[in-house]
Amino acid sequence: MRPIMRSKLRVKIGTIYYRNKRYLEWLLGGYRFAKPELSVSLPHPVFKHQTPLLRRLKDVEMWLQYNKIQNLRLAIDRINQVVIHPGETFSYWKLIGNPTRRKGYVEGMVLYYGGFKPGVGGGLCQLSNLIYWTALHTPLQVTERHRHSYDVFPDANRTQPFGSGATCAYNYLDLRIYNPTDVPYQFMASMDADSLMGEWRAEKAPLYRYEIYEKDHRMTSEPWGGYTRHNAIYRRKYNLDGEMVGDEWITENHALMMYQPFLKASASLDGDDV
Repeated sequence: MRPIMRSKLRVKIGTIYYRNKRYLEWLLGGYRFAKPELSVSLPHPVFKHQTPLLRRLKDVEMWLQYNKIQNLRLAIDRINQVVIHPGETFSYWKLIGNPTRRKGYVEGMVLYYGGFKPGVGGGLCQLSNLIYWTALHTPLQVTERHRHSYDVFPDANRTQPFGSGATCAYNYLDLRIYNPTDVPYQFMASMDADSLMGEWRAEKAPLYRYEIYEKDHRMTSEPWGGYTRHNAIYRRKYNLDGEMVGDEWITENHALMMYQPFLKASASLDGDDV
């Protein structure tokens, strides 16, 4: 996991290649993608969660986070109330589209090779993180998710396991969620002055609830002088009587640490919204 810096030319060529490969898959891949619908809320709540819109992060200017709020507002307009019918796949980027200046997106914080920089559409990972985390509390299947390769900010006030988010980059790093059930599911997204909120709802009342937890969390010193962080994410499944009826592995995470391990919490705030 030693960091490898690539030239700007190689990054540009790679982006063009992988974007066009994804466009071709959209046309010929045979997926039934969930589409935006003007519909009322489905009747049964399944799971909801919210994350703060503004965090004070070490060395990050706050204007990047204020701009992030504008970007999130535009993306929410494309995703809110989308219904995933049985057999359909939710695609984050197929719904949102390319976040360009022409559409009103502005520069927000973009993670880049273990650091950050301004980038148009920056901050949309907060929404993909929220969608992924809430989807893990449903019977929907996450069929594509990309983990963050770098652990940029030390933890503070973390309420979710390390590595429980989903990074995104238009359009080749996508978040996809498949509906294997016989019940339509709907994602609701909104914001208030302080928080980004997400909720899954369904046409029928849920039969199970889920608990997400981590195992084998560790930080290791690497021979080349850096540190890496690791864990595995698991999920317990409970029936309506509170009995555990399943316990499954979900994913594992490996990330390059961009700070010294075991820093005090006051050093920074956790970056699970980026």
